[in-house]
Amino acid sequence: MRLERLTWPKAKAYFDANDTVVVPIGSLECHGRHMPLGTDTMIPNRILDKLEEKSDVLIAPTVPYGNTDYLASFPGTVSLGPEVTYQVMYRILDGLRKHGARRFVILNGHGGNNPVLDRLSVDMQEKDCILVQMNWWIMVWDLVEDWKGDRPWRSGHGGAEETAAVMAIDPSLIDTDEIRDLSLKELSEDLPFSTMAHVRYKGVDIPVRRFTTDVSDNGWVGPDHPKYATAEWGEKMIEASASYIADFIEVLKKVQL
Repeated sequence: MRLERLTWPKAKAYFDANDTVVVPIGSLECHGRHMPLGTDTMIPNRILDKLEEKSDVLIAPTVPYGNTDYLASFPGTVSLGPEVTYQVMYRILDGLRKHGARRFVILNGHGGNNPVLDRLSVDMQEKDCILVQMNWWIMVWDLVEDWKGDRPWRSGHGGAEETAAVMAIDPSLIDTDEIRDLSLKELSEDLPFSTMAHVRYKGVDIPVRRFTTDVSDNGWVGPDHPKYATAEWGEKMIEASASYIADFIEVLKKVQL
């Protein structure tokens, strides 16, 4: 059920009977020295492969670029920025809406896209539609208890969680020789970075978005160290995400718009 593989009469037949579409979006950006730049696109695409086995929902082509200005200093990273990302996604969603789509399931691989998707959610509601964000790396925390909480593999950027998912796709894409310990920088002596976008002061994490090169020379930011990643864990996360999305879509279809 890939939209790009359908003829227009088959697309029309789908929209005559259905109004739900999955729209995937990723990013092209640094994920540490050990991971590929296309991580945030590859993982959603692998989830979609699994989703096709579980659902007959229509899947639009993946948008491989997103909003990642704060990582743009790393070679190979390409950012559309928030406004262009918004305009691209708006045109895609509105184009699908004109053909009959009303329920948009955004399979998102990159946290920098979230503010854009929040804005689009309101825009689509004004057009009597609904937009749901499926941020796979956050969803899996709640799907299996062992993947959640204060553990060494709790999710970061380019850490164990994402490394494991890419291992499940193709282990050769991980340069294990480049997996290094993380040393976060400080905004000042009293304001050390605790995440990619937070400093910690008196036990409280305060949002301070900076270029990631100001936070980590490596490009990955924990706390989940990539040395804990395994392909088996990655495969379980991908399978669990696809199953959850397939079930969610069936419930979403019943929502009154």
